[in-house]
Amino acid sequence: MKQVPLEFEQPLAVLAQQIEAIKKQLASNPELDKDVQRLQEQYNNLEKSLYANLRPIDHREIARHQQRPYARDYFERWDSEWIEMHGDRKGADDPAMVCGMVNLGDYHVLGIGTQKGRSLREKQQCNFGMPQPEGYRKALRLFHHAEKFNMPVVTLIDTPGAYPGMHAEEHNQAEAIAVNLFELSGLTVPVVAVVTGEGGSGGALAIGLANRILMLEHSVYSVISPEGCASILWRSADKVSEACEAMKMTAREILELGVVDDVIEEPLGGAHHDFDLVAKKAKETICKHLDQLTKLSREEIRRDRQQKFRNIGAFVEA
Repeated sequence: MKQVPLEFEQPLAVLAQQIEAIKKQLASNPELDKDVQRLQEQYNNLEKSLYANLRPIDHREIARHQQRPYARDYFERWDSEWIEMHGDRKGADDPAMVCGMVNLGDYHVLGIGTQKGRSLREKQQCNFGMPQPEGYRKALRLFHHAEKFNMPVVTLIDTPGAYPGMHAEEHNQAEAIAVNLFELSGLTVPVVAVVTGEGGSGGALAIGLANRILMLEHSVYSVISPEGCASILWRSADKVSEACEAMKMTAREILELGVVDDVIEEPLGGAHHDFDLVAKKAKETICKHLDQLTKLSREEIRRDRQQKFRNIGAFVEA
C-alpha cells in the first residue's frame, strides 16, 4: 500500500523522490550508488529528527491517517478465525461498530471496535467512524454477553465522536451512550480499552469506560475535536494548533495526567507503516494487563474500574 505523506512529512517525500530518481540511473551509472547512500542517510536522520520532535497537531494528523489500521485489521491479525457478531436485536446493524469473539493469546475475549472504512463507499457505510445509537446498543448487547459468559472485553477506539445527525437524535443517541456508561461501570469482567486513532468525546467514552485504558503512541484522546475547541474558545479555524497544545490530547501527555495506563509504541512513522508489528505490540500489552486483572475477583474488578474513574481529576491542595 503506497503511503500518503502528511504535511509535516513533505521534506521526507522530497528526499524519497530524489532517491528514487537516482536509483533509476544506477544501471547506466553505477558511481551514483554513493549518492544514493548519502541521501538515504539524510533521509533516515531527518525521519528520526521529525518524529522525535512532533507537535500535538502532528500527532493528530498521524492519528487521522487514512491508511492507519482499524478494528478489523487488528482482529484479523490477532485471530484469523474470529467470529463477527451483528445487530443490536432492536432494529439495525451499524457497520461503524464492529463486534465479535476473538482469541487473544490465552484469552477468549469479546472484541468491540469502531471502524472508519477505507474506500469512499466503505466510509459512507461506516459513517466515517461515527456510530449511530444502533452501534452503541450492539456493543451493549455484547457487554451483557461477556458478563454472562465471564469473558474479558477489549475495545478499540478510533472515532471523531458519536454521530450528531437528525437520525441519531431521533433514535436517542444520548440515551444509548448513557446506558453504555452505566452498564460498563457495573461489569464484573475485565475491560481493556485501546485508543488506536482518534478518541473523540462521548462517542469514545461509550466503549471506553474500562479497567485499563491504553493508547497507541500517536493516538489522541479528547473531550472535543481541536477544530471544535478552536471555534468555541477563539472563534477561529486558524487556532487549531493552539487548541491541540492546550487540550493535552496526546498519549504521553494523558499518561502523565493519569488518565490512561500505558502507551503502546508504534513503528517509526506511525502504525500505518507496519500493521503486523503494531498489532503484535497491542496484543502483548493488552494481555499483560489482562494477566493482572484476571487475578482479581469479579467484585474486585468492578470496584477497580469504578475507583479508576473516581480518581481521575482528583487533587489535593497543599
